[in-house]
Amino acid sequence: MTLVMLAGAMVGAGLLVLIRYVSGSTPSGTAGLLQLDADRRRYRNEVSLTADRRHQQESLRMRRLGSGLRRALDARGIQLPPSIRADLGIAGRSLETHLATSLVGGLVGFVVPIILLVPVSVVTGSLPGVIPLWLSVVGAVVGAILPTVQLRAVAADRRRDFRHVVSSFLDLVAMNLAGGRGVPEALSSAAGISDGWAFVRIRDTLETARLQGITPWAALGELGEEVSIDELRDLSAALALVAEDGAKVRDSLVARAVSMRRRELADTEGRAQARSQSMLMAQMLLCVGFLLFLTYPAVARVVGL
Repeated sequence: MTLVMLAGAMVGAGLLVLIRYVSGSTPSGTAGLLQLDADRRRYRNEVSLTADRRHQQESLRMRRLGSGLRRALDARGIQLPPSIRADLGIAGRSLETHLATSLVGGLVGFVVPIILLVPVSVVTGSLPGVIPLWLSVVGAVVGAILPTVQLRAVAADRRRDFRHVVSSFLDLVAMNLAGGRGVPEALSSAAGISDGWAFVRIRDTLETARLQGITPWAALGELGEEVSIDELRDLSAALALVAEDGAKVRDSLVARAVSMRRRELADTEGRAQARSQSMLMAQMLLCVGFLLFLTYPAVARVVGL
């Protein structure tokens, strides 16, 4: 009972410190201006139909909790790595929800071992009281890291799909340019060919660029920076040269599309080869186990077991 009360006191103290840390984060003048600029940039990235659809499934409470955490981190100059922000952008998740999910995962990972092991140690007396606390620390770390691990896996799959869409998008833009259309018309026509999530993301980016008064290729470059896709950045740089020499740019777009498809084919073959090797290892393990099962009676009889 003493250990349970001590664990509860530690959890309560940690929550109190966290609440004071979040609520008491008042930035200074310079930090406040930097935070306003960061909020403005984030707002420009999320002002699109795609952003609204991406975030409408997220819990409002989780976003509020994550918003407080984000402001507390920004006020103290703590920034997440750019790779995590890019993964959030490609996965369609907000930074606030990711921070709140990591916090809740850490708290759940801390409490669950105590709930499971402390009653066992109290009833049976077989487990020392310090073990649940160590397991709680490990569980908190695992629970806080698990959302980031899942995010990276989802982002890798979606980034691979997005690159496949970009290769088709390059061919469509080149075809529209060859048909005599201008760059904005070619981009809009190519983006409207499909209702897949990647084409919708590109289409809404172009629409947002039109409303904000920036060039569409600059908007595609910003999208490439946001989701960390080099092909979009290269496409932005290539489309900026259309006004000077359109024919060469069309050839360059076609060559880029072919190169991307060859790279994707090579990556697919590499993944298939890796899975084949994994399947071969599994089959070898099954064969070894079956041979041990067959030879064990004879070996046991010979050695007199």
